[in-house]
Parts: sequence; C-alpha cells; structure tokens
Amino acid sequence: MKKLELKVSDYPELAISWETTLVNKTGTWRTFYPQYVEKTPPCNYYCPANEPVQKYLALTLKGKFEEAYLTILEKNPFPAITGRVCYHPCETGCNRGNFDESVAIHAVERFLGDYGLNFVEPKRKVEKLKSDKKVAIIGSGPSGLSCAYYLLKNGIGVTIFERESFAGGILAYGIPNYRLPKEIVKKEIEKILKMGAKFIFEKELGKDFSLNDLEKEYDALFLAIGAQVEQELGIPNEDAKGVFLGLNFLKAVNLKRKLQYFGKNVLVIGGGNTAIDCARVALRKGAKVKIIYRRTKEEMPAVKEEVEEAIKEGIEIIFLTAPVKIIKDKKGKVKGLECIKMKLSEEVDESGRRKPLPIKNSNFIIKGDTIIKAIGEQVAVDILPKEIIGKRGILADEWGKTNLEKIFAGGDCVTGPKTVVEAIAYGRKAAFLILHYLKNYELPKKDVFNLVNYENLNTYYFEKEKRVEEDKLPVNKRKGNFKEIVSTLNNHEAQAEASRCFSCGVCNNCDNCYVFCPDLAILKKNGSYEILYDYCKGCGVCAHECPRNVISMFFEGEK
Repeated sequence: MKKLELKVSDYPELAISWETTLVNKTGTWRTFYPQYVEKTPPCNYYCPANEPVQKYLALTLKGKFEEAYLTILEKNPFPAITGRVCYHPCETGCNRGNFDESVAIHAVERFLGDYGLNFVEPKRKVEKLKSDKKVAIIGSGPSGLSCAYYLLKNGIGVTIFERESFAGGILAYGIPNYRLPKEIVKKEIEKILKMGAKFIFEKELGKDFSLNDLEKEYDALFLAIGAQVEQELGIPNEDAKGVFLGLNFLKAVNLKRKLQYFGKNVLVIGGGNTAIDCARVALRKGAKVKIIYRRTKEEMPAVKEEVEEAIKEGIEIIFLTAPVKIIKDKKGKVKGLECIKMKLSEEVDESGRRKPLPIKNSNFIIKGDTIIKAIGEQVAVDILPKEIIGKRGILADEWGKTNLEKIFAGGDCVTGPKTVVEAIAYGRKAAFLILHYLKNYELPKKDVFNLVNYENLNTYYFEKEKRVEEDKLPVNKRKGNFKEIVSTLNNHEAQAEASRCFSCGVCNNCDNCYVFCPDLAILKKNGSYEILYDYCKGCGVCAHECPRNVISMFFEGEK
C-alpha cells in the first residue's frame, strides 16, 4: 500500500481564533432553560405541624443531632412526645413508600426528642423573662403547653390555669405509660417552667374563676380546655356498678386510684384511640378484654398500629356490633351486655364513613362484669360565653381568633377530639396570633406548597434498603406491667434511617447536574450550584438526571 504524503500546502485554509471557546455563547440557541427550584417534600406537607422533616433528617444523617433537635422546635416544642404518640401521616405521604418502605420518621423524631431532653436542654441557657404583657392560658394539655412555649420564647409572660393538681392534661392522664412514660411528659413540662411559665393548679374555669375575672388581670386569654365531656351510650342501665367512662378509667389507672367494681371480663365499647388504650390497659390489669365496635376494622378511627398491637396482645374485637342494653344483677352489678348485629349501608355520614344499620332480630348477649364506654368526647360549652360557641365547641378561625376581644382558643376545644400533634400545631399558630395582637408581630406567611410526587423523582440513583425496626417489648412480657413497649433508636440506627430519605425537592449536592451537563455550564459555588446561562443550550439533561426534582425546566418566554 502506497504511503500518502501530504504537504502543508495541501491543507485548506482554516480560520484560527485567538479567543477561547467561551466566546461562542451557545445559550442563545435554547428554547427552554433550567432553574433550581426547591420544592416541598411530602413529609413536610402531611405533617399537621408542618415540621421541616427533610431538614432535620439531613442534619441527623450528618450527626448534627443538637441542630436537628432545635430545628424541630421551630414547629413542635415536644418531639419526645410526638415521636411516641403521633399517628405520623408524614410516613403515609413519604415518597419512599412507593419505592420500598417509607422512612421511619417518627422513630428519628423520637430519637432527637430524647437526645434533646437528655443532652441539649440541661445546658440550654434561658434569658430571664422581662415582659410588660402577660397571657392567661386555661388548660395545660398539648395545645396550651405549645402556645405557652412560643409565647415565652417571644418574651410574653404566661400563667397556665389547670383544674388538676398536675400539668399535662391528656398527656399526663389520658395516654398509658406503655405508650408515653410520664417521665417524658414531666421533662417536656420542665422545659416550659425553665422558660418562666407559672402554673396555678386545682383551679377550674366556671367554678373557681370566670373569663371576666381573667380579662381584668391579663392582656389576652387562650382557651385550651380540650374535649373532656365523655359521651353516653343512651341505653338502659348505664348507671350499673362496673360501668366506667373511658377517660375516667385511664385517669384512675394513671393516677393509681382504686377502681371499685373493676372485674376480670371487660367489654370496651368504641373504636377510637381511647377505646384501644382502655382495652390494652385493662389487659395489663389482668382482665380478659373484648372490644365492641359497630363498624368494620377498616373504619376504626384508632391508629392502625395500635389496633394491630391490641390484637397481638390477645384482645378480641367484635365488629359490626352495637350495644343495646347493659345487663345487671339484683345487686346492680354488671353481668353482661345485650348487643345487636350491624351492617354498613351505602349512605355516608359526616365522618365520611358508611352508616351502620341494625339487623332486625339479631340480638345476642356477651357476658362481662365490667363495661368501659369510649365512644367519643365533647367540649364543655356550658361554661363558655354564648358568643364563642360553635357546632363542635368553641368558634375560632385557623389561628385561634374568636368573636370576643382578647380571647383566643385552640386544640380539641375548637376542632373536637383530634390528635396531640394537631393540638400542638394549633397552639403554636394561636401564639403567633396573640403576639400579633399584643405586640403587632408580623404573622408567619401562609405556607405555599409545591409538592414533589413520586413520579417526579429519578429513582434510578436509589437502592432498595430495609426500614429500621424499633425494638419492642415481647408480647409475653407486657401483661401485669406498664413498661414502655417501643425503644428509642441509638445514634447509628437514627443516622442509618435518616440516610434513606430521598430529600424530595431539596438539593443535597449530589453533583449529578454538575457531572452530566454536556456544555459544562454548571459551576459549583459556595456549597451550591450556578448555571451559566450564556452557554446552557437548555437540553434538560440536568433536570432529567436530578434524582430529587430540584431542577425544573421553563419555557424561555416565561422569563
């Protein structure tokens, strides 16, 4: 093969640039342009308190436990409590649940809450409260305590009136120790005391003082009286010996009071959290327990995990059954319950569930010597001014504003029976409205949510990983005691679980955009990224390769 020989003169003339390729601003070619737009992770969105979940998970992953704990306190002052008792809707919304299993957010929150109580709070210095304004809070449950925390944090003096001889409300007497140890509640309340809160115990609204009395002394009032009036069944013989109201029963057990006529065969009526708690408490007191519920398992309003734990412990649930009459002996003592079978109609009630209807001639008797009624609670409206009474309790807006000057309200007394975390969230919002009222503080801006759905993520970069399993007290060791069932994660477990977070909608500097940009139009700058729009052709590779949907593409004409 003949060797080809070329001379310089054989080459065509070429244009030679004395500039770098940066002179060619190829950005003028594009139709679409990318932009970093941080969005809302579904965990933040679905949390009733709108906790910055993604943020504190990221800090936990880095081992910055104190900073993570303080981050939670921005929206929820009691993570050691909510980490134990919250029904964690954040996990229901977690995008990871569509990939393998949702992140155990409640377990990490609990870890951080305990870490804060044990290692952060003892060393935290609180400035002496100097305030020319003072607020009276009636009720020391989750809503009242939450409101107190954020008022104190912003320099407002607080006095909390409590009808019991101890603080905490439903947290102290309505939730069993195996779910929420009272030592945890005590430590959380000490946090409020340290900040300067004053408590006045054994003083009840409508009995020992009126709202008018408080208005004369305080600049604002916050009603956090909860929903404490328990509903009756409306059937014969409810006054029989051995019949208890749910919250009264739980209070007596938590305060170690004697239960007269408490027997060995307990029938609990209801399907909510109070009913499940009553059943599991009765079991620990040595009774054989059955729950009577008029709908099916799917309609039970109780937290699903609690229902499953009750079944594991040996509690029988009789579904589609309603009480008709309490049967008592000649001495007036309970000896059984007459019931009727139910069926679900196609008609839906106010709760959004199908209405249960009785089946004719289906009556039968269940033997038992103790009956616990736990079918719901109402607000004691008879002690309130008529101007603020609404359909479910106190009439107030989402910030706690009522129709009366100086009077605010929040929690279950406004919404009806809800959850601890919802009451906490209401208390916080009311605190900021009171601050606005007293000191003209600017109200927090209403959250605007730009939600990231699972379909928006690029899951190619994630590996399937098993969710952490919290250690639990074996079922055979739960009877006869109230030891806490679930254990707190250790540091390593908390970090491992935090690492499973997709960080939906929030950049975590993975470098995908930087690596894959074909135009080298993305620079690293001050811990984040910058797009050089002069050279970005708008190909969209960065947006496609972003695992977390942080980069969005926009039409050039939208600039």
